[in-house]
Amino acid sequence: MLASKRPDFRGWHESGRGPDIELLLADSSAYAHKGYISAADRQVDPKTGTIQISGLFPNPKKILRPGMFVRVRALIGMKAKALLVPQRAVIELQDKHLVAVVGADNKVSMRTVKVGERTDAEWVIEEGLKPGERVVVEGIQKVREGVTVAPTPLAEPTPAPTVRHEAK
Repeated sequence: MLASKRPDFRGWHESGRGPDIELLLADSSAYAHKGYISAADRQVDPKTGTIQISGLFPNPKKILRPGMFVRVRALIGMKAKALLVPQRAVIELQDKHLVAVVGADNKVSMRTVKVGERTDAEWVIEEGLKPGERVVVEGIQKVREGVTVAPTPLAEPTPAPTVRHEAK
């Protein structure tokens, strides 16, 4: 994992607890209990570009086993009103990032944008695009500057199933 932003863990060592983390089991369901980061290496492994981080989770029902495959999620920051576009809508050309913007007249204009962090399958757009502007997502490799298109709304992704947690 190469992080484009360094997580801010200042102050967590005094309390003995790092930020809360969430565990996703092999079937993608969320584990019922939150854990926390208990230790983090200070150095990036030069071979893998990763940092070793350890976490602790309560395991009252003995669901978690040694060697078990899981994924871990941690919220390391939040950006209010971030402008997100699907990764597939962004063309990377040498050191530039471009999007095909569809104007009110349905004509395409290629625009350079400044991308920020990537979240799942989307880019955060820092500069070059305004909220509400339409971009080409499907068929981006076929469009050119000035071409007229017949835009259709992109179908929203199906939300992940909700897991119900019951307190005892």
